[in-house]
Amino acid sequence: MISAVLAVVLPGVLTTIAVLTGTAAVGAPIGWPVVTMALLLGGLLVARRRRPVGVLLASALVLVAFQGAGLFEGGWVWPLTAAAYTVAAAGRTRWAAGVGVFLLLYALTWDWAVAGGSPARALASGGAEVLWLALVLAVGNARHLQARWRAQLEQAREADARRRLAEQRLEISRELHDIIAHTLAVVGVHLNVAADALDDSPEETRAALRTAMDVRGKAMADLRSLIGVLRIDGDAAPQPDLGGIADLVSAARATGLKVELHEEGDAATVTGPQAVAAHRLVQEALTNTIKHADATRVSVRLRYASDAVTVEVADDGRGATAPADGVLAGGHGLTGMRERVTTLGGTLSIEGSEGFAVRAIIPMAT
Repeated sequence: MISAVLAVVLPGVLTTIAVLTGTAAVGAPIGWPVVTMALLLGGLLVARRRRPVGVLLASALVLVAFQGAGLFEGGWVWPLTAAAYTVAAAGRTRWAAGVGVFLLLYALTWDWAVAGGSPARALASGGAEVLWLALVLAVGNARHLQARWRAQLEQAREADARRRLAEQRLEISRELHDIIAHTLAVVGVHLNVAADALDDSPEETRAALRTAMDVRGKAMADLRSLIGVLRIDGDAAPQPDLGGIADLVSAARATGLKVELHEEGDAATVTGPQAVAAHRLVQEALTNTIKHADATRVSVRLRYASDAVTVEVADDGRGATAPADGVLAGGHGLTGMRERVTTLGGTLSIEGSEGFAVRAIIPMAT
C-alpha cells in the first residue's frame, strides 16, 4: 500500500523540488509564481498513469503560460521530464516527441523574436534541451519495450500452459477410454457366459463371474491411480507397460478367444511413452475384437528393435463391416490409437477386408 502511494506521489514531489532547485541554479528569483508553477506541475503528475497524454499537454500549457508571462525563466523541456517519460513509457512516444519539439520551436522563436536573444544563444540553449528530450524519450521507450516484451513472454507462457493442459486432458481421455472400454467388453462377455450357464453349469457361472470381478477390480485400481495423478502433485502413478500385455491376453483368452502372443527382441529396452502406447494399442485392438469382430482367433505380435517398436494385432472376424455404433469406422478407440502413434512420430495402418488388423510402428526416442 505504501509503495503504491509513493509511486503516485513521488514523481510529483521530485518535479516540484526540481523546478525550485533548477530555478535557483540559474540564478533566477524564487517567488510565489515559481512555487505555484512547481506545485501545479507536480500536482498534475498524480493523474499521469490514468491520463498520460492529458497530463503532458496540461503541463506544457502551464509552462508556456508562466514562461510567456515572464514568471519563470527556467528551461522548456526539463520541467516536463516526468510527464514526457510517462507518455513514452506508455507507448505514446510520438505524442511526447511532438510536444517536446513544439515547446523547443516555441522557445527558440520566443527567445529570438520576443526576448531579443542572439541566435547563437538560442541554438545553444535549444541544443541542450534537444539532447535532454532525446534521452528522456529513449529511456521511456526502452521501458515500454521492456514491458511489452514481458507481456508477450507471459502470454507465451500462458499459451504453453493451456497447450500442456489440453494435451493432459487428451491423454486422460485416452486413458479413461482404454480402461473403461476394455473393462466393459471383457466383463460383458463374462456376464453373458454366466447368464447362459447359470442353470446348466453353476461352476462355469462362478468362474465367469470371478473373472469379471477380477477384471473389474483391475480397472478400478487403474482408475484410482489415474485419479490420483489428477489430485496430487509430484510423481505420476505407474503407467501401463509391456509387462501388462500378458494380462490383456489372459483376459481376452478368458472370453473364449484363442489369442496367440509373439514377442521378438528385448522388451526391457522399451520404456516410457513407447511402452505405454504399445500396451494401449494392444488393449484397444483386443477390445474391438471382443466387442465387434465376432472372431475366434487373434494374433498379437510385438517386435522390439533399437529404432522402433512394431505392434500387430489381427483377428479372423468380420473385419470393419461396421457395427451400428461406428467404433470401427473411426470412433474414439481408433482415433485414440492414431493420436497416440502420430504423437510419437509413428505410423498406424488399419485393415478390415478379411478380419481386422492393426499395425503400428512406434519409433524409439532419440
